[in-house]
Amino acid sequence: MSWKGRGRGYHHGNLREALVQAALDLIAEKGPTGFTFAEAARSAGVSPAAPYRHFRDLDELLADVARRGFEEFATALERAWDEGRPDVQTAFERLGRAYLAFARKEPSYYSAMFESGVPQAENPELREVSERAYAVLRKASEALVATMPAKGRPPAAMVSFHVWALSHGIASLFARGDGGRRTLPIAPEELLEAGVLIYLRGLGAPET
Repeated sequence: MSWKGRGRGYHHGNLREALVQAALDLIAEKGPTGFTFAEAARSAGVSPAAPYRHFRDLDELLADVARRGFEEFATALERAWDEGRPDVQTAFERLGRAYLAFARKEPSYYSAMFESGVPQAENPELREVSERAYAVLRKASEALVATMPAKGRPPAAMVSFHVWALSHGIASLFARGDGGRRTLPIAPEELLEAGVLIYLRGLGAPET
């Protein structure tokens, strides 16, 4: 769910949702580390003390925003992977496109997830849902590695980390839907596809 375009303010007595919306708006304007807890309260249209009914501090609010983002992210990746149908390579490419599409569609969530600096170790719910998202990439990498020659087959975990790093770098630099996006002479999806293809060919992945 995107909050983009929704009006700010505390409506219908749902303070928690109003604060999350305010945080998303402020992240879009100033980044995840560019505002205070009091500013989030003011943006939501409530007193500086009101947020403490639901959140201990700004970090806890940002952790809740990040958790929601990871939930949507994990769902999008799971849908894109679709258990490797109709074939592993096609599904893997679709997974990469879904990664970039999320960064483009939900830049505030993406920033909260990866740039807020909120420690996952202190938030079990956030850690669990972020692991759910990574598990999709790990499962896809395991299926892809299984198509490679047995001799010299790379560890699936290594492949998943490398592809994750490549996807995240391209998403952060070129595919995000906010002012942090850099210009690129080709589509970010094409850049990712080419990068992954070169990487996998080097590992011995079969040609399609």
